[in-house]
Amino acid sequence: MPTSWPGSPQCASRPSCAVSTTAPSCPRSARSRSASSSIIECEITISTTAGSTTGVYRLATTLLDPRRYPAFELVRLYHERWEVESAYFAVKQSMLGRRVLRSRTLPGIAQEIYALLTVYQVIRIAIADATSTVPEADPDRASFSVALHTARDQVIRAAGVIASTTIDLVGAIGRAVLDNLMPARRLRLSPRAVKRPMSRYACKSLRVDRRTYKATVSIDILLTAPNGP
Repeated sequence: MPTSWPGSPQCASRPSCAVSTTAPSCPRSARSRSASSSIIECEITISTTAGSTTGVYRLATTLLDPRRYPAFELVRLYHERWEVESAYFAVKQSMLGRRVLRSRTLPGIAQEIYALLTVYQVIRIAIADATSTVPEADPDRASFSVALHTARDQVIRAAGVIASTTIDLVGAIGRAVLDNLMPARRLRLSPRAVKRPMSRYACKSLRVDRRTYKATVSIDILLTAPNGP
């Protein structure tokens, strides 16, 4: 059983953008109400111009309702877990500008961290509300930087401090985001490689393939079974 998942930061940018729908909508299941989690076993095939790779993987989940959370959708969504790295980048680069925290006490540091995460979450909620008003619009196409700069402008001008009786889910931040939607992410992947080898010439001697390939991902659900009481 491989320990890594296709689509991890080391081997793919976003292999979940285009997947084949060969999996049944309601796969063979052994779930029970008493189960606290379930194991989804699937077979994933990644095809590129350099060839194809197939592996069997298992995903543990506590989302047990197969109608609300189909196994195929959970597996497809799991590819996007690497995007937490984008969240770290947004906080450290976009919000902090690579500056360090100013507090010199533990309570002050905790307060700054909570403030940063709260603002980040509020901006992401505004982005999600805005993209939900456009059919088939993926929140990944929204620019966090655009939303952040618009939010800063709103604070500086004290705009919308007193809310009207009509709740505007899109608002100024949402409109700025929708006016600057980015293109859909391309489906690409790269082979695993050591980022910083011991020698700068090692990658040549080891013949490491650092090229990026366009890819097609196929997901087949093999089994969904309960995991413990």
